[in-house]
Amino acid sequence: MPTKKTTPKVHLPDRDDGNSVVLERKTLRTKPPQMFQVLMLNDDFTPMEFVVMVLQEFFSKDRESATQIMLQIHLDGKGVCGVYSKDVAATKVDQVMDAARKAGHPLQCVAEPIE
Repeated sequence: MPTKKTTPKVHLPDRDDGNSVVLERKTLRTKPPQMFQVLMLNDDFTPMEFVVMVLQEFFSKDRESATQIMLQIHLDGKGVCGVYSKDVAATKVDQVMDAARKAGHPLQCVAEPIE
């Protein structure tokens, strides 16, 4: 649901009384921020245990949830790791990609907008 913000609007009436200023409130509707889902993509080289460790470390998943997501990635070719704002999603992708490169794995991670 959109958030309501109130902004004062200055209305200057006829200057019959000399100094009066009337303030009116106008309600503005703002959209919630665009959300992005972070996906990990399957490959034939990255160990399943590494994927589980990444899900626990960077996405705060417990062992069981991380294992379920890892199996989804393995069976479906991709899996949703989490849903975040654009900046947070980009940071998560960078963290995963950096950890994979340092460990010598070709793991791919992407963020895509949720419609």
